[in-house]
Amino acid sequence: MSTMYRYTLPVEQTKWKFDGKNETCFTWEYDDPRAALLQLYDKGKKQQWDAGVRIDWSLDLDPENPMMLDDRVIPIFGTDVWNRMTEKERREVRHHLQASQISQFMHGEQGALIATSKIVQTVPDLDSKFYAATQVMDEARHVEAYSRLLHEKFELAYPITHGLSSLLEQGLSDRRWDMTYLTMQILIEGLALAAFQRIRDQSKNPLAAAVNAYVMQDEARHVAFGRIALRDYYPQLSEAERGEREEFVVAACWHMRDRFNQLEVWQRLGLPVEECVRLVDQSESMNLFRSRIFSRIVPTVRDIGLWGPRVQEAFAAMGAIEFATVDAAALLDNDARVADEFDARLRLPGAVPQ
Repeated sequence: MSTMYRYTLPVEQTKWKFDGKNETCFTWEYDDPRAALLQLYDKGKKQQWDAGVRIDWSLDLDPENPMMLDDRVIPIFGTDVWNRMTEKERREVRHHLQASQISQFMHGEQGALIATSKIVQTVPDLDSKFYAATQVMDEARHVEAYSRLLHEKFELAYPITHGLSSLLEQGLSDRRWDMTYLTMQILIEGLALAAFQRIRDQSKNPLAAAVNAYVMQDEARHVAFGRIALRDYYPQLSEAERGEREEFVVAACWHMRDRFNQLEVWQRLGLPVEECVRLVDQSESMNLFRSRIFSRIVPTVRDIGLWGPRVQEAFAAMGAIEFATVDAAALLDNDARVADEFDARLRLPGAVPQ
């Protein structure tokens, strides 16, 4: 069955086009690559995997609770709205909330696919073009995996949220190559890693956990790519140019933080929307998640040199400044290790040799 029959809105309403304003950059400097990027490129080649083989698609999701997540992660859990529900209505909430989250992962991965293909076209350095080419394949595989998870297992999908589409459009319509990096490789990919991690570590369903673990192994390389490239580039900019990018980081992070209200789910299920949004804003689990989504972004933003007073003040206000001292490289290394552990535990034939 076509994906359009899975959407909670008519698929025609989800079509989206805009002017990307790309500038193509060729380079003839073939003999002065950066060792760190070439090592990442080499790793990217070796760690390619087949989503149809490495993932065991014979596993099913639990119709009662597809990814087998604790109900305490549901922002309205324990409230009057939740307590008034029948068990059937609670199953619908679990199903729709989880499908909505995976849907945004899928749409974000398509955004990453387009963004990385733009990086191949616009970035001035050949070593960056090399690595970005491997990432294009990664992102296509991620779209495939999440699409299959939604299409075959959830049998439900949500359109892209306004918040995510707005941020993607900003990054993809800016002619400057580094702004595409900053938007996708640092901000959106960093946020996604934190969201993927919650499912990887908390889901008791082996299929859902494995999909996110394997995607995270790739995403760890992607964030490392952004760190290396921008850490070399941003010291060359003027103070005013760095200030503009810091302002963008602050605005984008507030934007991402405030978009996690699951508005579309409450609307789709016919629940009291204003009350549910208010409960989400007051939810302890959501406030904890909103701070932790920046655990991957804050140390990377500091590492690439966008660490002026306004950025630090914003992260402090978000309750995320504590992540400034996190070892970002160690987190990324751990993501790769955990994926290998999934291979060993599940004993799948498509394990990628390291």
